[in-house]
Amino acid sequence: MSNYRLYHSPGACSLAAHIAFEELGIPYEPVRVVIAEGQNQTPDYLAINPRGRVPALAICDQDAAGITPKAQILTELSAILIYLAKTYPDAHLLPEDALSFARAVEWMSWLGATMHAAGVRTVLRPERFVSDPGAAAAVKTRGTENILVGYADIEVRLTGRTWALGDQYSVVDMYLLVFFRWGNRVGLPMRQKYPNYTRMMDAVRARPAVQRAIAHEGIEIE
Repeated sequence: MSNYRLYHSPGACSLAAHIAFEELGIPYEPVRVVIAEGQNQTPDYLAINPRGRVPALAICDQDAAGITPKAQILTELSAILIYLAKTYPDAHLLPEDALSFARAVEWMSWLGATMHAAGVRTVLRPERFVSDPGAAAAVKTRGTENILVGYADIEVRLTGRTWALGDQYSVVDMYLLVFFRWGNRVGLPMRQKYPNYTRMMDAVRARPAVQRAIAHEGIEIE
């Protein structure tokens, strides 16, 4: 019996958590919550995560008698990735030394706040940021300008690196794959404009665990 239930939406940022579970090779139950169909706003899902976001992770640790208590719910992608990496340290999905760990948190904080919440989301869903529908186009234009700065930043930071944190594959690389896919989705020439980023994401996509997660979600990266 699995102690984990991962609520995810195909192609959302929850893909990174999906990949992490496949990399760990531990039992888990993936539950599709399709954002495009509004499933994240249903009463059943809002009872799990009142914010109506994915991913959410239900953690059901069993006691010595084999009785599973009520699940604890963990939300926010970075928190879930850190939890999994710290719970299963032998997989080395995050570095152990303080500075390198802080670098990982730095990456994920910036991706979640600047590139996602204030970036790609304004391009894909500009109507959510304004009350006047006529202003949505301006929001999308400005959002596109912002993410171009962000993608250029990623490209420079990945120059000469095997992985985002150096020589160690980590949850940061899984997270970066989400944004590589989203760059393609909004029409950016990712492969032509960002060769360092593309090279690294090709290496991520070559991993069997990543291929399994992508196949399970039924999505395309490019």
